[in-house]
Amino acid sequence: MSLPKGLAEDVSRNLVMVAQLIDDEPEKAYEYSRVALRLASRVAAVREAAGFAAYATQKYSEALAEFRAARRMSGGVELWPVMADCERGLGRPERALAMAGEPEVQKLDKAGQVEMRLVAAGARRDLGQLDAAIVTLQSPELASGAVHPWTARLRYAYADALLAAGRESEARDWFAKALESDKDGVTDASDRLAELDGIEFVDAFDDSDDEDDVEGIEDVEDVEDADDVEDVEGGVVDVADDVDDVEDVDGDDR
Repeated sequence: MSLPKGLAEDVSRNLVMVAQLIDDEPEKAYEYSRVALRLASRVAAVREAAGFAAYATQKYSEALAEFRAARRMSGGVELWPVMADCERGLGRPERALAMAGEPEVQKLDKAGQVEMRLVAAGARRDLGQLDAAIVTLQSPELASGAVHPWTARLRYAYADALLAAGRESEARDWFAKALESDKDGVTDASDRLAELDGIEFVDAFDDSDDEDDVEGIEDVEDVEDADDVEDVEGGVVDVADDVDDVEDVDGDDR
């Protein structure tokens, strides 16, 4: 569906803001998505963006409705895994598992099929079926030595499932493999490895040290003040108050 030039530009600006903010400021991204939705609710890309913004803010019912609308408009199956994950978010893992067995899954590309596998494994864990979750993740994609954009997340999910099942040694190996393939830092595999190895990271800037230093300074000042009292009567101490400037920022781009 085409939009008038001015309207199309307004919609585009809001969608750009959604894309820029969704990872770090999902609530703001959601606000922009609502603006775009009011402007062009019959555009599939707008419904999809609104769905992802709602998903990022854990508004799963709303996200699912938007994804379904986008799918009806576009006719594609790309949103199938995230729709299934919305079912998990709504506390309906059985529906997510049912979707994992639908013909739509076979129409997904490799990345989509891996994503569906991750969702299905998560649904198994929701149901307390740890062994089934582990088996679900065991696949040619997991066994492959090739690294793809989804490799680190797949290996990480497998390691996490193994750890939940008490298979710590195997879990450590797979966290290491996840870290090896995680070039973009999409997982916290390094932290999980350190935790398993009993490594504790210490903050170089320990607040307690700063407090000790401050207390020491105060002690010195107390001594100096005492000397001043003996030497000078009626001394005056000037105190400067800091004032922070506060700027109100309007996040909406209308």
